[in-house]
Amino acid sequence: MTNYGAIPTSSHPSPAVELEYISRAKHRIKSGLATRRPWKSMFDLKSMNLPHGFFDAISRIKTNLGYFRANYAIGVLVVLFLSLLYHPTSLLVLAILVVFWIFLYFLRDEPLMVFGHQIDDRTVMIGLSILTVGLLLFTHATANILGSLLTAAVLVLVHAAVRRSDNLFLDEDAAAATETSGLTSYPSS
Repeated sequence: MTNYGAIPTSSHPSPAVELEYISRAKHRIKSGLATRRPWKSMFDLKSMNLPHGFFDAISRIKTNLGYFRANYAIGVLVVLFLSLLYHPTSLLVLAILVVFWIFLYFLRDEPLMVFGHQIDDRTVMIGLSILTVGLLLFTHATANILGSLLTAAVLVLVHAAVRRSDNLFLDEDAAAATETSGLTSYPSS
């Protein structure tokens, strides 16, 4: 017996809903990664020179760490990934942690709320960093992890000290967050 003209019902979502979900996820990824700065401006050779002194280097490091925070996080995760290529267990743990990084740090549209308290981006980054290092140390690749983190930290600090910060300006929200945390940085010439 056939029912012509009847509307079929199904417990499975329609392909249009799945495509909408995928499209929305792609949009969130693009907008979430928009917090990172363009790589071209990060590695602009015209903006690279040695600092004039210790305090100039410290000022540059503070400004560049605030401005290129998402780029540096991506760079550290890439260095960590490359160091774990020959440790499949550690690589699997890192892959799972990268999902946490993507959803909790890069893709959030709204501030993270935990037990009714708003958590800022810096706290989320520090928490995810501690979680990443802690869980990776349980995979018995300690020498690789510590070596890659030391390498990444040196690379980030060298770049932050050598990259001139006189043409970088944090947006108002980031500047307000920086001022409240005591890390006020003023661009140096």
